[in-house]
Amino acid sequence: MFASFVQGPLVRVIPLGLILLALQRTIFVEIQVGGVIIQIVMAMAAAAGVAGGSERGAIVGFTLGVMFDLAEGTPLGSTAIAMTIAGAIGGLLALIAADPHWWLEAMFTALGTAVGVGMIPLVRAFIGESEPFQSQLGVVVVAVAVAAAVMSPLLVPLGRWCLRMRRPEWKQPVGEANS
Repeated sequence: MFASFVQGPLVRVIPLGLILLALQRTIFVEIQVGGVIIQIVMAMAAAAGVAGGSERGAIVGFTLGVMFDLAEGTPLGSTAIAMTIAGAIGGLLALIAADPHWWLEAMFTALGTAVGVGMIPLVRAFIGESEPFQSQLGVVVVAVAVAAAVMSPLLVPLGRWCLRMRRPEWKQPVGEANS
């Protein structure tokens, strides 16, 4: 049991999550795009889904979401559900292409992040928070999605590293080599 934990992704996801949370709460609070705080932790959850598929993306998203909830003091699980959905959506979108190009990975990461950010007010409304919807939710979703697309060339390989995955290598079938 201990060996499976050590060889699993959480050994790499948790320290990376701590670093991303530190960046989220310090640098990205100061660097805002159009008055919107960039959600690098949510983008990482979606990028992990793009890198490893929907199931692994959901696991990384849930782990990062619980860490975010504990750090921010929000109700435990409220952001974790949204980040789980972001990771799962990123992974489901990545099923479109077997080995997506960098620009497809950027689009999938952006869409997964946008869905995750859009889910946060829905989850908070469901748990009974008063006025969870912001008047500028559309601006926030667009700004965070664009930032996630820009950061995806860094975050997707980081997601592969966390999940201990390699990029697939495509080889020509033996029968077609001589044609």
